[in-house]
Amino acid sequence: MTTPHKPHRQLGLFDATMIVMGGIVGAGIFANPSEVAHRVHTPFLIFSVWVLGGLLAMCGAFIWAELGTRLPGAAGGQYAYLREAYHPAVAFVYGWGLLLVTQTGGMAAVAVIFASYFRTLTGIAWNESAIAAVALLALTGINCFGARAGSNVQSVLMLLKIVAIAALVIIGFAAGGHAPDASSSLVQRPFSFDVLKSIGAAMVPIAFAYGGWQTATFVAAEIRDPRRNLSRGLLLGVAGVVTLYLAVNVACLRVLGPAGLDATTTPASDLMRVALGESGARWIAFAITISALGFLSQSMLTAPRVYYAMARDGLFFSSVGKLFGEAEAPVVAIILQGFAAIIIACSGTYGEILNFEVTVDFIFFGMTAAALFILRRRQIGSDSVTYRVPGHPFTTMLFVLSCAAIVLSAIIASPRNSAIALCIMLAGLPVYYFWSRFRRARS
Repeated sequence: MTTPHKPHRQLGLFDATMIVMGGIVGAGIFANPSEVAHRVHTPFLIFSVWVLGGLLAMCGAFIWAELGTRLPGAAGGQYAYLREAYHPAVAFVYGWGLLLVTQTGGMAAVAVIFASYFRTLTGIAWNESAIAAVALLALTGINCFGARAGSNVQSVLMLLKIVAIAALVIIGFAAGGHAPDASSSLVQRPFSFDVLKSIGAAMVPIAFAYGGWQTATFVAAEIRDPRRNLSRGLLLGVAGVVTLYLAVNVACLRVLGPAGLDATTTPASDLMRVALGESGARWIAFAITISALGFLSQSMLTAPRVYYAMARDGLFFSSVGKLFGEAEAPVVAIILQGFAAIIIACSGTYGEILNFEVTVDFIFFGMTAAALFILRRRQIGSDSVTYRVPGHPFTTMLFVLSCAAIVLSAIIASPRNSAIALCIMLAGLPVYYFWSRFRRARS
């Protein structure tokens, strides 16, 4: 049975906080410390760029918190902010990129990571594509029962992730001191343009690791008292992730040192192997499996709300904008997201698509942050706004410029993949105008 009603507001502050953290923390934190160490090679610089990334993420959380209070009931969150500030075409291109590049490609890649570790742990004889498809199908089915069912699963998985990361940090500190002291290595590498270039390159994997807080705004229409709960959830969730990430990096540096981090692609496994032997490496494989599943759960809960909002605006198939059942869930949008991720996971092209994410994501991060200037000038939501970005306009402009720098670094690091990503993103413009013309012709 379909219904024209708005989605039920059934999620509170705890749900919002877990959704924020679940959108950021995936399997990457167990591998990204080494990616950063490949680019900057001293403990001071390694830790400093993670701090810088954390400050950038907190700045983004402040901005999105105000946007959420200005448009508290907007289905699709970031999609709605772009639509209101700029033009429906900009919002459509964002949703187009979300479905074809950023969200679905990331889900497909993480699903295969999950499948790889799950098969290793269980010894199951299925191939990775089949395991990934089953996991995605299961999460698709759960989320079709509504935001409450999806949020419950997401919250449990996020709590398990926090426990796993905390255990990794505690074990790392307990086993610390094995790595050689490299405290003097900063002096051996004086600041120069090459160091600045290395910092820019290191910010690309860090930006990817910290990205994802914005997905909590996708379910703004299903959060109770979103002016309060969404803004607080954003700030609490991002602050919690920054704390976890910095603690993981300190633990990795204590046990492996900068040279050890640079020499490996599996820092979490190496840390646990040093501390607890092969049983430790097997334990962290289980933690990575849970973390990957938690990211998939959060993505399946949040991203379909953007496609639902696009359909309600007349920019997508009308069936995607319908709500079903007592929970009033956007079932068709959820199924669309699930099957798109399954197709990419089974196609073997997910790795290339994953490389595109930072370029496209941070273009829209910068545009969304800049939208705050427009919404303030138009005084949209000013009568009822309950939260304002501290330090605006300086902090907001700093975030926008940082996003531009990260996009530039991603293009320099991977020009071919960035060019393909930009072409896919811009292909959404003719699709938007075709769809708009088709809609006007039918009306």
